[in-house]
Amino acid sequence: MKRTIAAGFAGIATMLLATTAMAGDVKVFETKSAINNLSTVMVDGGKARHLTVGFGSGAYRRPGDPSNMFYAVSDRGPNFVCGDVQDVLGVSEDVVCQGRKVRVYPTPDYSPSIYTIFLNDDGSFDVKDVIALKDRNGVPLTGLTNKLSVAKTEKPVDANGKELAQSVSSIDAEGIIRLSDGSYWIGEENGPSILHVAADGTVNERIVPAGSEKDFEGAAYKVSGGLPAILVTRQTNRGIESMAVSPDESKLYFMVQNPLANPNADAYKKAKNTRLFVYDRVKDELSGEYIYQLDDPQTFRNDPSDKQNAPRISEVMALGDDRLLVLERTDGTTKLHEVKLDGASNILASSWDDMSTSPSLEQENDLSKLDLKAVAKTLRFDSADYPMAPTKIEGLAVMGDGALALINDNDFGIKGDATKVLLIDGLVQADKF
Repeated sequence: MKRTIAAGFAGIATMLLATTAMAGDVKVFETKSAINNLSTVMVDGGKARHLTVGFGSGAYRRPGDPSNMFYAVSDRGPNFVCGDVQDVLGVSEDVVCQGRKVRVYPTPDYSPSIYTIFLNDDGSFDVKDVIALKDRNGVPLTGLTNKLSVAKTEKPVDANGKELAQSVSSIDAEGIIRLSDGSYWIGEENGPSILHVAADGTVNERIVPAGSEKDFEGAAYKVSGGLPAILVTRQTNRGIESMAVSPDESKLYFMVQNPLANPNADAYKKAKNTRLFVYDRVKDELSGEYIYQLDDPQTFRNDPSDKQNAPRISEVMALGDDRLLVLERTDGTTKLHEVKLDGASNILASSWDDMSTSPSLEQENDLSKLDLKAVAKTLRFDSADYPMAPTKIEGLAVMGDGALALINDNDFGIKGDATKVLLIDGLVQADKF
C-alpha cells in the first residue's frame, strides 16, 4: 500500500502551481446533506440561530482514494467571543458573559469529527462516514478548552452564561492527513499539540510541548512531551492549525498559526516569524524547525490591514519531499505559497527554542541581523482574483483529476456563512517543477 501512496505522491511532486491568470475552470460546491444541520440555539429574549457543521478546518486526500472524495475535519465546535453575543444570540453581551473574560460554547457536547466529502457533478457535495474523535475508552471528546497551567487558555460558558467544566482530554482539531495504514495525524490548536489517531477515531497519542505533560494527566490516551517547550507561549487561539505528510510518509509537517507571544503578546502582534516543524515518524521525534515569514498585511487585497497579526497560517500540503504549499490568510483573503526548506536555517534545539533568549526570534523581523534564513516562498494563488471564493479557507486537497479543492471553515454558521468547496482546474499543472 505504501508503494501505491508514494507513486501517487510522485505525481503531485512533479506539479507546479500556476499563477492565477493561468488557472482553468472554477466550480463552487455546496451541500444539502442533512448531516450539515447541527442545531438551533436560542436564549430567553434572543433570536433563534441555526447552526451547521463546520467541516473545513482541515482537508486531505490520499492518492488512490476515489477521485472525487477527500477527508475533512471539524474543530472544537461552535464558539464565539463575548463581543459577538449580540449578533449571534440577539441579547446583550452582559446577559451571557456578565463581565467575565469567557468564550461561549452554545453546543458544548459537540465532538470534533472526521468527515468524508464527495463532490458531485451537479455542484453539490455529500457528507458521509462521520467519525467522532474519542479516547481509548470510546468516550467522544469535546472541544472545550483544556485546563492549562503552563499555557494560557480560556474559560468556557454555555449560551446562557453557565460555566462549563474544562476537560483534560478535549481537543481543537485543525489539520489532518491520513496514512496508508488508515490512521490519521491531526494538528491541534489549543494545546498546542499533534495527535496520532486510529482509523476509528480513537486518539492513541497526543504530543505536547515538553514540560506541559502534567496539564493532561488523566487523559484516556497517551501523552508525551515531544514538542519544544517554547510552544506554550503561543497566543491563545493561534496554535497548530495544519498537518501535511511527505510522499513516503516518513515525515510530518506542521506550523504554528502565528508567531509566538514570546516573550509577550506585544511581540506576537508585531512579529512576522512563525515556525514550521518537521517530525520524523521513523525516529518518533522532531528533525527540523524552520522560520516562515508572514506577508505584509497590506498585501491581502480583499481586506488590507495595518496589523501584522492579521495574516495567519491555516493549512500545509506537501508537494514533495521538503516542498510544501502553505495557506496564508486573513479573514477575507487567502494566499497559497510554494515553500522549499532547502537552504533555510534549521533552528531546532537552538537558542531560538530557549524562552530566555533575548531578543527573541519574534522580536526581530530582519533575519539578516540574526544570521538566519527563512524558507523560500513563492506566491501561487490569491483568492482576491476569484470573487466566488469563500472567506476563511482552511483546507486543501488535490483531487484525482489534479484539480485543487479548497474548503472554508464556516465557524458552524454562527454568522450565517455556508461551507463551500472551491474547485480549481488547471491551477496545478504537471511536469513544470
